[in-house]
Amino acid sequence: MTEERPGKAGSAALWEREAQVAAIEQAIEVLCVDNSSSGSLLLFSGEAGFGKTALMAQTRRLAERRNCTVWSVRGGETLKSVPFNVVRQLLQPALLSLMPEEAREYLGDWYDIAGPALGITEPGERQADPQGVCDGLVAAVRRLAKRDWPLVLLIDDAQWADQESLRWLAAFAERLDDLSVLVVVARRPDEATGAGADHLDVIAAAATPVAALDALTPAACEGLTRATLGPHADAPFCREVWAVTGGNPYETVELLAKVQGEGLAPVEASCCELRALNNSARGGGLVARLQELGVEATRFAQAAAILGTGSITVDLVARLATMGPNDAYRCANLLCAERILTEPDLAARQIADGELEFVHPLIATAVYDSIPDGIRTAMHGIAAQVVSESGRGAAAASQHLLHVYPDGDEELVEQLREAAREHQAVGAPDAARHCLERALLEPPRPESHPHVLYELGCATLLTAPATTIGHLQTALAMPGLEGDKRVDAIVRLSQALLHNDQLEAAVRAVETEAARHEPGPARMRLQGVHFMWECLHGGDAPAPGRSERLAELARPCTGRDNSERALLILRGFDAMAHGENAEEVVEVCDRALVNGRLAPGLGWIDPEWGIELPMMLASAYAYTDRLDRAESLYTEALRAYETHGWSGGHLSLAHAYVGLGHRRRGRLREAETSLRESLRLAERVGRGLPLYWSATCNLVDTLLARGKVEEAWAIAEQYGFAPPYPSTIVLPEPRAVRGRLLIAVGRTKEGINELEAAEKAATARGFHNPVLATWAVDLARALANEDPLRAAGLAADARRHAERFGTDTAIGEALRCAAALETGQRAVRLASQAVAYLESSPCQYEHAAARVEYGILARSVADIQRGLTLAKSCGADGLVAQAREVLDTGRGLR
Repeated sequence: MTEERPGKAGSAALWEREAQVAAIEQAIEVLCVDNSSSGSLLLFSGEAGFGKTALMAQTRRLAERRNCTVWSVRGGETLKSVPFNVVRQLLQPALLSLMPEEAREYLGDWYDIAGPALGITEPGERQADPQGVCDGLVAAVRRLAKRDWPLVLLIDDAQWADQESLRWLAAFAERLDDLSVLVVVARRPDEATGAGADHLDVIAAAATPVAALDALTPAACEGLTRATLGPHADAPFCREVWAVTGGNPYETVELLAKVQGEGLAPVEASCCELRALNNSARGGGLVARLQELGVEATRFAQAAAILGTGSITVDLVARLATMGPNDAYRCANLLCAERILTEPDLAARQIADGELEFVHPLIATAVYDSIPDGIRTAMHGIAAQVVSESGRGAAAASQHLLHVYPDGDEELVEQLREAAREHQAVGAPDAARHCLERALLEPPRPESHPHVLYELGCATLLTAPATTIGHLQTALAMPGLEGDKRVDAIVRLSQALLHNDQLEAAVRAVETEAARHEPGPARMRLQGVHFMWECLHGGDAPAPGRSERLAELARPCTGRDNSERALLILRGFDAMAHGENAEEVVEVCDRALVNGRLAPGLGWIDPEWGIELPMMLASAYAYTDRLDRAESLYTEALRAYETHGWSGGHLSLAHAYVGLGHRRRGRLREAETSLRESLRLAERVGRGLPLYWSATCNLVDTLLARGKVEEAWAIAEQYGFAPPYPSTIVLPEPRAVRGRLLIAVGRTKEGINELEAAEKAATARGFHNPVLATWAVDLARALANEDPLRAAGLAADARRHAERFGTDTAIGEALRCAAALETGQRAVRLASQAVAYLESSPCQYEHAAARVEYGILARSVADIQRGLTLAKSCGADGLVAQAREVLDTGRGLR
């Protein structure tokens, strides 16, 4: 990392920057009060040459004067395609100061997650989750910052930072409240696009407001001229300096340096020479001046521009420029003397990575743009080889391969594929996508073409499902993908279709492919995926006889391999949803386990089957009153995703289902906590996805159980918990939950309509599990006064289905509903029976509600108090208030 070396010119560039310098001084003062002070972020935005780099140098001087630790980095225009480049360079001083064992101790559980992105450890075998890596980097910097307080982070030219580093910086900026660190970011406005621009907007929103950087006024330019050249500089000369430079601080400083170097008198007679001098410091004039230094110096500068910030070492530049060490050091000295490159410690002949850099990005851009297109492309090709031979790997070389003209080079295709694999391994799928898209332009040979498309589809699966669909469909239409690779491609295609809300197309894709295969493991896997998507389809009725065919396929399965185990899980989930005998459902699910655990290959992070299958297994247990097994699986999912750094959609779903387990158990406070965390994570992934619905629906359901009706309604309004509903199944049934919510807020008619829509959807699919889809008992209660005959019929059907299903919870809930529709001793008797069943159920909230309801009907203080105690332990505030109100009035109680 090259430190800023501010000199006279750097200080001169701070003219009319008093407000910005004051903001820096104030921020450093607050930082140094104590290590518990809140962190802060300053953002300096201005056009090229407006003094951003000078402000960074001033920040370093002020911070070091207060004994702060300073880490700094500058984005590079040619390095935007290198993932984690900026954050890696920024942390380099801290990383180099740690032994491997010290780094592991500091980073703790995040070491294996963030370590590969930082280049301090090798990546694992599995693809890294980008969100997990981002969170790991945030945690890593937070821990290192506490060690090195007071710490100042300087990020210059952030508009050229790589997307992965900007994602980290945006996440870090949002979490500065409890971390004593000062972050200073400088950027040019309106130069970033796409996701990078979005991240910069987040960073700007977190920054302390600071005045934007403007051009120097004529008065400031006059003062700067006289401060540099002497008080004898006359007014016409000073005005011409301003007119020539347009008040650009960098150009002004450089022009005045040229005036000094040429020995030009600062008088009106010299004004005619200023424009030519100014032109020599930028654009074509700079290039002409560079060429005057000789062919070798020009070649050295061009090679440095090709390599870019962070990669400019004398050794690498010499190899790219094809010159010997002595000539290279001579050129480096010459370019430093001409204020084109910074001045390294050449005497030691020990040049560290990144020690050389251009004095200003404008110079680097001018030199890079001056290289003829054909030569520039050829130099990038050579640079890729030089970087690769230096041991930096295919990923580092890929930034240059992206610039090479397509020429049907299969070796280049393989290099880009290898680079893509390295990018995927460290959690940079977008960088992998760029490499593979470039490989397609080469183009690959026919035998490798479908494989490149397949790998591209894998790289874009979670970030761009629609793009993935096109790549995989094209790959599958070509000859070349055969055997397990073709089956994998079909499964990934179906997953992309699912994520793109095209579930019916996903079902058709695997069904068609399964028909092409002879009986065997591949066909069974495809059949399993086919049934899995059909089981998850929340729309129209399934194909006739689907459940019967699934039952027939699963009947002989013993769980000898994962294809059989998958069919058993699907059969168990399907039977549970249809309300078949719960004991038989559990027996089928148990056959899918190996010694009571998920088999290798079917785990939460195994890619062959995905997250859906173990979720279906856990849900089958959750709704058959086997909550111990369900909670064990949910907790295992949470632990697996946290351990492996999967903190995107997978972790959101894990928290949602942990919350579901707490909700079923009756631990409502814990459920609310888990579900709010699930929703927070889901927000980062994007609205509208099935995982988003799972988090929102379960949170609304839990808040209703707690009696927090207004909060439940606010969540529903804020997060769009309303029609249209997703095409996939969400547990619990969202129409039933929303219907109950509408009734709770007094919109009874709308609530009844929603519950009737839930009835229609469940009947079409044959879903008769009264615990999974509570619409029947909810609708019966809602219709009790308006249509008592229909309410009674619904309650009777619910009881019949509950007895068929056979769990204590199902029967107890059906009896609670029946009791609510009766009066007198019959109501008391039914309520008593409900208590008896629910007392044996693992669902404590339902038991508490039944106990309070029975106590009220039977006028029993003891039963109401028992229900009150249970409700308190559950966190059911609404039920607690109801019980206390009855106890406080005391009318008719005994």
